[in-house]
Amino acid sequence: MAQKNPFSFPLNIQSETGKLNSVVLGIAQESGEMDSPEECYDPKSKYFLKQNLFPQENDCVAEIEGVAKILKKHGVEVFRPINISDVNQIFSRDISFVIENRFFRTNIIEDRAEEVKGIQYITDQIPESNFIQVPVECRIEGGDVIVHGNHLFVGYSEEPDFSKFTVARTNRAGVDFLQQQFPEKTIHAFELEKCDEDPFKNALHLDCCFQPFGEKFALIYPGGFKNKSDFDFLLNFFGKENVIEISQQEMFDMGCNVFSISPKVLISAEHLSRINAEIRQKGVTVEETPYYEVAKMGGMFRCSTLPLNRD
Repeated sequence: MAQKNPFSFPLNIQSETGKLNSVVLGIAQESGEMDSPEECYDPKSKYFLKQNLFPQENDCVAEIEGVAKILKKHGVEVFRPINISDVNQIFSRDISFVIENRFFRTNIIEDRAEEVKGIQYITDQIPESNFIQVPVECRIEGGDVIVHGNHLFVGYSEEPDFSKFTVARTNRAGVDFLQQQFPEKTIHAFELEKCDEDPFKNALHLDCCFQPFGEKFALIYPGGFKNKSDFDFLLNFFGKENVIEISQQEMFDMGCNVFSISPKVLISAEHLSRINAEIRQKGVTVEETPYYEVAKMGGMFRCSTLPLNRD
């Protein structure tokens, strides 16, 4: 499954929408069984498991391979994790992320610690000077970090929420660490709404309630932010006319979790018909593909992808 050739492109991520050249795309083979809600580490997985509707492995494999096909059609170099039996390796964004030419390995929750081994062959190719192990006291997951030129948008939880909720994945120390790493960038830190039991009341990561796309647009779910002032800031930052607001149901359906191949093209799920139509009205091509089963686990296209290089 894994490609072991050296990178064709150096690490370079300056935005979420620049032309994508290389990416790590997760896999769903041998991802293991979820036998009880207590084993789940997000409320959406619990929600579908309790209804006996948890996704089947073969369906997830088919959906992810559909994404791989679209990426390759657009000339993207696609790397895959090495398969580890009984480990869910779909959501490669959480375990690492790239900003500029630096690769950050995160301190993932204990239940997911094995996932980093799947991309070890990739990290082994990264020069030591470009590889950053996030300090143990700093908690950051890639889904909470959105790169936007000289701006970094970061979703996080203050105490006591960070200690209280399993779904709180980025803390204040993580935000401060990123500011230390990029003193020249402006960091906008947003507290997110958290809930371990109700997926309609939980923003697992920032990319579940906010996502830039195109040259100047953004998808935003207002209810994902603990403080209304943060939503108001984003609305002003992008301009109300450039924002597509999504509903609570669309947030549950992962409406913000699209993935840009370039400023002109993005990948979205075929079940997000209203959002996809709005995006097309902004002049951006939408590559639609089924992803409803993967979305049952609380993540979609951005969660499944770890970009290594963009123009």
